[in-house]
Amino acid sequence: MNRAGKVPSATTFELGDGITAIDTEYVRPLHDASHLLVDSGSAAFVDTGTNDSVPLLLDALARKAVDPADVRYVFLTHVHLDHAGGAGELMRHLPNARAVLHPRGARHMIDPTKLVQGSIAVYGEQAFRELYGEIRPIPAERVEVAADGQAFRLGSRELTCLHTEGHARHHYCLWDPASSGVFTGDSFGISYRELDTDAGAFIFPTTTPVQFDPDEAHKSIDRIMSFAPERAYLTHFSEVRDLPRLAADLHRRIDGFVAIARRHADAADRTRAMREALFGYMQAELEAHGFRPGEARLHELLDADVRLNTMGLEHWLDHGGRQ
Repeated sequence: MNRAGKVPSATTFELGDGITAIDTEYVRPLHDASHLLVDSGSAAFVDTGTNDSVPLLLDALARKAVDPADVRYVFLTHVHLDHAGGAGELMRHLPNARAVLHPRGARHMIDPTKLVQGSIAVYGEQAFRELYGEIRPIPAERVEVAADGQAFRLGSRELTCLHTEGHARHHYCLWDPASSGVFTGDSFGISYRELDTDAGAFIFPTTTPVQFDPDEAHKSIDRIMSFAPERAYLTHFSEVRDLPRLAADLHRRIDGFVAIARRHADAADRTRAMREALFGYMQAELEAHGFRPGEARLHELLDADVRLNTMGLEHWLDHGGRQ
């Protein structure tokens, strides 16, 4: 059962090539996904959601008739808690799995004290506890640090770790030739399915605190695209195609976010001014994309991202981003 005392029933999406997207039910439906890979009797998760997501992941595993003992890896693209908050709890149910982390992120899952403190600074104590609960550490002997370019064998497929900064310095992606896809975490932005139109998917960067670096974000997109993938599997939210168009949109919108930050860097009420400008920018971009549900619906879908992206942009401004 989950914290609400309900028997979990996961919402899943079969994507082909042994890949299943699982709605972690973080914040709202279709906001945050974990991906389950099954190949030749072995399995792996990419990102986990929160502690409340773990029963859903285990339910999805049971539906695929996979024994938890056959899960070899829990790949954590980075240690932000919407991606990795449930990892310690999940590992308790997967006796043979190893958690795969970037060299800069591993220590924070072994001892999450600083990670928790940083997240409380962003969300506040009460909201943090409601969203994430208690972050369980992962025993050091069950953590594998992934080098850039390191390959991991899962059944008949090979997954290659690509270090990708920009969103966070402790971020990596996974290149999966079997699906011609990349599991991108947050390095290829956010694309909520509610924003899809006849023009296709809409994508935008995530500049959440505290390590946003636009130059590195551009480089990460280019590195992902250098593999000529046909699909990207985003944590927010799952599969997108038409990647050349989306990559171009991301590059342009990163520059748009940066321009807004610099334009309002010295505003008297900088935070409010930047939030309003970011929301207006996103509204105009979505209208051009053919998405016109009304301002109230846009606030419902985007306010949390606008707030966090503003925080990240302000931190970047205050740590050298004004040049």
